[in-house]
Amino acid sequence: MKHSFKILPVAVLTLFLAACGGDKKPDQKDTTATAASAETAKPKKIILFFGDSLTAGYGLDDATQAFPGVVQAKIDSAKLPYTVVNGGLSGETSAGGLSRIDWLLKQQPFDIFVLELGANDGLRGLPPASTEKNLQGIIDKVKAKYPQAKLVLLGMQVPTNMGADYSTDFKNVFPKLADKNKMTLVPFLLQGVGGVRKLNQADGIHPTEEGAKIVGANVWKELEGIL
Repeated sequence: MKHSFKILPVAVLTLFLAACGGDKKPDQKDTTATAASAETAKPKKIILFFGDSLTAGYGLDDATQAFPGVVQAKIDSAKLPYTVVNGGLSGETSAGGLSRIDWLLKQQPFDIFVLELGANDGLRGLPPASTEKNLQGIIDKVKAKYPQAKLVLLGMQVPTNMGADYSTDFKNVFPKLADKNKMTLVPFLLQGVGGVRKLNQADGIHPTEEGAKIVGANVWKELEGIL
């Protein structure tokens, strides 16, 4: 399956002010209008979602239906000055993310970094210790490049049929990293969706459009407080 990398459009508004000659002072109405226009023209802050097919919106008609797009809709409804950039890549593992993050860090700056990786590691039965090491590597690179950025980690879990010990060790990776790096944690990204047949596509892994709305709400519950 060919990988796809989708980025939601980022609108940047620029205001040009024409200086007028003369000694006439602007009245209150003109001053208010100018201030409002200047406020509108301020560049929006960027939220980068860095993840796998769950972030990219695998199987959905449009990337905007994936949970980062749901978050953007909530941001717009709340009239908050943020724009979401979707850095999801289908099939990505934590190791792949560690390799890819350098390229992404060379692109546009961001103010909030949302990390969603590890699900493919779990499905492949990769050692949780390796997943933890790779995710920490990604976090370290982000901190070094953008030390002021706020960090959010999206927790994942694997089915118990992977083995009780493995499931527990994998689940514990995320709160451990969040605590160590002082990150905002979404305990389980797929809460209310994972294992619910009608909210997932035929593969039983990727959310439908309705499922993605619930996933987006899970993220928004924790993200809203730091915007």
